[in-house]
Amino acid sequence: MAEVAVSTVTPTQNNNPTNVFARGFPNPFPQQNLHAFSSLQTRHKNRQNPSQIKDISDRRDTYGVVIKSLDPNPNANDRDGDSERLRLWRQPSPCSEEEYVVEVKEDFGSILTQLITLEPTRHVVSIVGMGGLGKTTLAKKLYNDSRIANHFECKAWVYVSEEYRDKRKEVLQRILRGVVDPPAGDEIDKLLEQELVNKLHNVLAEKRYLIVLDDVWGMEVWDGLRYAFPKRKLGSKILLTTRNWEVALHADAHGHPHQLRLLNHEEGFTLLRSKAFPGASAIPSEFENLAKEIVVKCEGLPLAVVVVGGLLSRKLKSSGEWARELRNIRGGLLEDQEKITKFLALSYNDLPSPLKSCFLYLGLFPKGMKIQTKRLIRLWIAEGFLPQERGETAEDVAQRYLNELIGRCMIQVGTVSSLGRVKTIRIHDLLRDLSVTKGKEEYFGDTAGSSSSSSSSQLTKSRRHSIHSCHEQYDFLKNIADYSRSLLFFNREYNADVDKKVWIHLSFMQEKKLNVIYTEFKLLRVLELDGVRLVSLPSTIGDLIQLRYLGLRKTNLEGKLPLSIGNLLNLQTLDLRYCCFLKKIPNVIWKLVNLRHLLLDTPFDSPDSGHLRLDTLTNLQSLPYIEAGNWIADGGLANMTNLRQLGINGLSGPVVNSVLSSIQGLHNLHSLSLSLQSEEDEFPIFMHLSQCTQLQKLSLNGKIKKLPDPHEFPPNMLKLTLHNSHLQKESIAKLERLPKLKMLLLGKGAYNWAELSFGAEGFSQLHVLRLILLKELEEWKVEEKAMPMLEYMVIDRCEKLRKIPEGLKDITSLKKLKITGMPVDFEYRLRTIDLLELKNTPVIESTTDILAID
Repeated sequence: MAEVAVSTVTPTQNNNPTNVFARGFPNPFPQQNLHAFSSLQTRHKNRQNPSQIKDISDRRDTYGVVIKSLDPNPNANDRDGDSERLRLWRQPSPCSEEEYVVEVKEDFGSILTQLITLEPTRHVVSIVGMGGLGKTTLAKKLYNDSRIANHFECKAWVYVSEEYRDKRKEVLQRILRGVVDPPAGDEIDKLLEQELVNKLHNVLAEKRYLIVLDDVWGMEVWDGLRYAFPKRKLGSKILLTTRNWEVALHADAHGHPHQLRLLNHEEGFTLLRSKAFPGASAIPSEFENLAKEIVVKCEGLPLAVVVVGGLLSRKLKSSGEWARELRNIRGGLLEDQEKITKFLALSYNDLPSPLKSCFLYLGLFPKGMKIQTKRLIRLWIAEGFLPQERGETAEDVAQRYLNELIGRCMIQVGTVSSLGRVKTIRIHDLLRDLSVTKGKEEYFGDTAGSSSSSSSSQLTKSRRHSIHSCHEQYDFLKNIADYSRSLLFFNREYNADVDKKVWIHLSFMQEKKLNVIYTEFKLLRVLELDGVRLVSLPSTIGDLIQLRYLGLRKTNLEGKLPLSIGNLLNLQTLDLRYCCFLKKIPNVIWKLVNLRHLLLDTPFDSPDSGHLRLDTLTNLQSLPYIEAGNWIADGGLANMTNLRQLGINGLSGPVVNSVLSSIQGLHNLHSLSLSLQSEEDEFPIFMHLSQCTQLQKLSLNGKIKKLPDPHEFPPNMLKLTLHNSHLQKESIAKLERLPKLKMLLLGKGAYNWAELSFGAEGFSQLHVLRLILLKELEEWKVEEKAMPMLEYMVIDRCEKLRKIPEGLKDITSLKKLKITGMPVDFEYRLRTIDLLELKNTPVIESTTDILAID
């Protein structure tokens, strides 16, 4: 954890919040936001005292503060005054004293220790986080700590900013002025850039130094300054703050950047109290509920909490005033809220053009929604945002773009798979507001039916429309057809606070008001009808020949799809998951030769031939579910050489061998799921899988005649799921020798013996283990040094298992043990005996409660 420092600057202080918000990384928003908050209050105080502005200016020269407008295109006629105030707000200075600190002690202590630890070479320590998290504030607190002053012989603070390309010489001058004693201003001003580098290097070579590079935006900053910082002197450090993980890792590839986080509710509440009620030990009871609601709306972003708290401190302290301000917080009506948005806009302005489109697209999703990364990537590709890159698929490029937005702290990681893949992301409300606002300004997209929905002229010109409201808003559809390229409907059941009536209204409007889409929206590329309760799809859907993405997930489609679906020759994604009442798909899918993702999850028959013909789909990458049939035996599967994800159900007889034979030619396959038709069928010895060098995830449902030896498995397999395998006892010894296996699930019928034993040093790379519905298992032994890297384990409905193995107590890496559906005796022993032995396990979660271990 990190120490989040928020300065409330007194009238004689200078607070240089640098671009506190200009930095960031994956994961939420750290502490630097607090920094910017304190600056805001300084701005209000300085506004009334010109002498203090001069003091700020003097200190700026001393400490190397760069004053820069937040607006990349300021209007001199009407923005000069506001821009100047924003510039002053951004100024970072290491000297401001802090009247209030929200302490997340572990980060502060960890960074401080790293800074004062004696090391043989100069090291870089980075603080990373999105704008508004408090990166600069934390850096200032460290810079001013007495232990830092006692440890380093000289130190300097320089605010870099996104304008570094034009300021390199000035940055070098300011660092040099900070470390030369006494300062030699005129002499330094006369030096050329390379002379400054040499001079600074010579000065620092004789000292143990600390240089703070605050608000670094690009890798070129480090490349341009690094040679001025000697590496040999014992214990010298560079402290760097940035919004971008790539920048931090570029400065020190072997370092461990400190990621700041969002405030929790308690921290946010404490911070709000200090700002809205300075000096009070508690918020008056009549304001407590409103204060909590404000903290929730600020979503843990320190900058937002401080700005709102400072605003409220200047208002009458009546609950009525607070209630009115609360209604305005998210409405964009507050001047200070606009300042926050402008700070966050710096990160947006720094994005390359394609990444800007990808970021703006996030504003089309409902607020607070966990966005599935695979779905987002498919939508980006359908929209045409991604440039072609040699040697990479569009999906690979999109994944890089997603990682870039995470690395820049523009989006947050939601859920992560057991193998470390980011499954969902979300966007902070303030950044989403920025995305929505920018999207409207640029006619990129619009969210219809929201409280902030645009004028009719705005809607008409917008290229993309996202709809997540009730039926009153849908009359506008007929007016936006000419410009529209994308329509995304989101059933508001995603949001827990939505009334069920909204869902019913969506259902009511389908057939009558959506028909205009199929007849008038001729240029539509994306049609996402997720959760819209359609009963049928008209044949006119085939007229939307520009469609690249058709999402019918969770619709109520009945019967069969229209034959005209085969006209959509540009279609890349067809999502038919959770269409429980849809039974038949016409055998025209083979015509969709550009299809990349055919997303099914239940059996579908073709009205004429019984099974879908798919052999022409050579661009197909995702086929997570399909029924086995003659098309496999006829060689259709072998043609799909671009497949990355494949799931085949209902395998039997010779088709099993055909599948295994075809799979060896699918060199791009990452995920494979095979399920046999009946208990009489069995998987033969499948040595062909050893040739699947890209295969990482393998799921097998059905009897395995003989488990292959470790070298016959896919060489890079990370995840193995087994159901109904009827494994022999000796099979476990083979599994535990798989060199890269990180996740193992033994499900119902996978292992039907009373005893299970994991040998010494077995499963050397295993991180996740799940034992589910092993009905015969009574005793489980874990020998010494088995599973040395295990972090998460699940025991689910293994009803005869008497206790957890004693060997678990030696696994110091275990972080969580989840127990589900186990007998009372097992639970009792777990609580009274086993719990004491699992001293290294942070959390045990059972069906009744969670037991925390100190």
